[in-house]
Amino acid sequence: MADSPVFVTANYTLSFDALRSALAGMDAYILVLDTKAINVWCAAGKGTFGTDELVHRLEVTHLGDVVRHRVLILPQLGAAGVAAHEVKRRSGFKVEYGPVRAADLPEYLKTHQATPEMRQVRFALRDRLILIPVELVHVFVPILGVAALMFLLGGLLPAVGMVIAILAGVVLFPILLPWLPTSDFSSKGFIVGGAVMLPFGLVALVGRADVVWWLRVVELLSYLLYLPPVTAYLALNFTGSTPFTSKSGVRREIYTYIPIMARMLVAGIVLSFVLPYITRWGG
Repeated sequence: MADSPVFVTANYTLSFDALRSALAGMDAYILVLDTKAINVWCAAGKGTFGTDELVHRLEVTHLGDVVRHRVLILPQLGAAGVAAHEVKRRSGFKVEYGPVRAADLPEYLKTHQATPEMRQVRFALRDRLILIPVELVHVFVPILGVAALMFLLGGLLPAVGMVIAILAGVVLFPILLPWLPTSDFSSKGFIVGGAVMLPFGLVALVGRADVVWWLRVVELLSYLLYLPPVTAYLALNFTGSTPFTSKSGVRREIYTYIPIMARMLVAGIVLSFVLPYITRWGG
């Protein structure tokens, strides 16, 4: 209908589905911006959920010919990327910022006024748990490939260790996020990775009585080198899924920790690969 409200979102599955579910049974239009499949908040920081893309979508969809009004309702977390006055000047559409959560839209539409609770950003356990299935889908195929590679290089235990390190970064990290010390996601990830590495370290030190002590230490070192950086890297990936990181902070983390993770991972995998040969020689 020509008077139906227009909601703007990103072509990110969770963002779109949350909005569509909130609008069930309502006559409305959804204008989807091409954010390269990135959620609204992150895309606003990156500029893909931005003024230019919004004006472009208005032009290519000819929305002005579809609706009589000139009001766009955007998610609050997209405000960082959109200059409302520029959108108004270039398209004639007024930008109105709705609540943080799509679920609050039915109540918001009664008055077009958001309550303080609607403006409050939360990231409770339930919100973090929602992210886990999405991340698991992304890593399912890579995890099989990496596990197979580690099995060929070092055997069953390194392969299992790699799988657990990945699952720790995807499942355990978001659950424990608020309670982990340090402020950087990467260092939090190193803590989780170090914790899941401990059982493998114990197996290497006390479960291999038939191997000389220094070879057990080498095996422990290989786990210490390649397991924690895998978890830390996946933890760093969650900076794009949380509402309390900044663009500059994420950039600083990337430049600080990625080189460290890469060096540790390569060293650990190489050590894991040569360990069987060293064991035969040492034995």
